[in-house]
Amino acid sequence: MKKIFSLLFVLVVLLGAVALADDYSVKSLTLTYVTSPLNVPSIVDKNLGIFAKTFDGVPVDYAEITSGADQTQALASGDVQVLYAVGGTSVILSAANGADIKVLNMYSRAPKAFCLFSKDESINSPADLAGKTIAGPTGTNLHELLVSYLASAGMTIADVEYVNMSIPDAKAALDGGSIDVAMLGGAAAYNAQNAGYHKITDGDGYIKAIICVAVTEKFYNEHPDVIEGVAKAQAEIAAYMNDNFDSAIELAANTLDLSVDAVKEMYEYYDFSTEISDADIDGFQKTADFMYESGMIDEAYDVSGLFIK
Repeated sequence: MKKIFSLLFVLVVLLGAVALADDYSVKSLTLTYVTSPLNVPSIVDKNLGIFAKTFDGVPVDYAEITSGADQTQALASGDVQVLYAVGGTSVILSAANGADIKVLNMYSRAPKAFCLFSKDESINSPADLAGKTIAGPTGTNLHELLVSYLASAGMTIADVEYVNMSIPDAKAALDGGSIDVAMLGGAAAYNAQNAGYHKITDGDGYIKAIICVAVTEKFYNEHPDVIEGVAKAQAEIAAYMNDNFDSAIELAANTLDLSVDAVKEMYEYYDFSTEISDADIDGFQKTADFMYESGMIDEAYDVSGLFIK
């Protein structure tokens, strides 16, 4: 009798697990996990398991992909289903090249959080960058900042020695003296400033620094229940950040190895509202126009195609 009861109990548990998994139209879900520059929503989610709880019964995995180009490639290949924090520049570049990618909603905007730093205090204008070795991640807001800053003086990226490098690697290269200028954001930018490095410029007036959440239109159409779940998880993350501000700041400080005061100071630069505003759409269009004018994309691009009707 005990054996029969045990077998029945196991069967009920297994059937319950299957039922939970069957509540969603996917067997698993992978989203990107990027903590830099100051991606508090992602940090809060992973520490509290909000996406995992929302998709109870469906394994939720995280892909730590920092390059915008690699993120959009992972989305196109199906390795990742949700780009949870991808730069507007990367989305436009992918879409302009014919990829299936759509903006689901917004993640953040923070032009002042993206900066160019150097040890050389004589670099104070785009002209001073001519011939300098400059490093940072390609296809990102930082990449756009560099190109936009150069363009303000009629220059292009061909006028400098640009090296594609992650933010931490660019900071390390600047520390070691192997590059002249590092393209930094978030914690790396804060640490550079505290170390006394020379801030050449930030993104204010040059970029909108739009970061969004993106999926493919195919995934959006085939899995409306998952899209609804993503929105539900985002709403819970936003509510937690609003209702438990000090806790969210502490989680970010621990994850980024920063002081609480540092995170609070940096947080002031960010707007984490998820709703797509007219200003956001205008920002996307200005970025697309800029990318076309600077040769980053071959043809003019109408960003209205980025948003699911």
